Amino acid sequence: MTRYLLGVTFEPGVIDTPIEEWKPEEIDAHMDYYRTLNRELKANGELTGGEVLTGPDLAKVVTSDGAKAPVVTDGPFAEAKESLAGYWIVDVQEDRALEIASRIVAFIEGPIEVRQIADAPPEY
Repeated sequence: MTRYLLGVTFEPGVIDTPIEEWKPEEIDAHMDYYRTLNRELKANGELTGGEVLTGPDLAKVVTSDGAKAPVVTDGPFAEAKESLAGYWIVDVQEDRALEIASRIVAFIEGPIEVRQIADAPPEY
């Protein structure tokens, strides 16, 4: 099979209220959906990894010009809504990856990026 990364961003969907402002039962329902999906994908042998990420306010950027020591900063970043919020890694055919992403999109009503994971890094 081929592995795909299904990436969720902080970009709002139809409901643009930040999760921090949701009622506890709304958060529970949201997380229950993901738990159910994850159990199904694991049972099918399709889920190989995935995580929820913290917001970009806790991220760091490491840069280097190759001559001096690396520099760690608090940015610059893409707009927060464009930052990766979480991801699944699934080992499936492309049509199945798109089907799974479609299920997530139907639930969160926001975009999912589907990217094939390279079998090997490019050789230079």
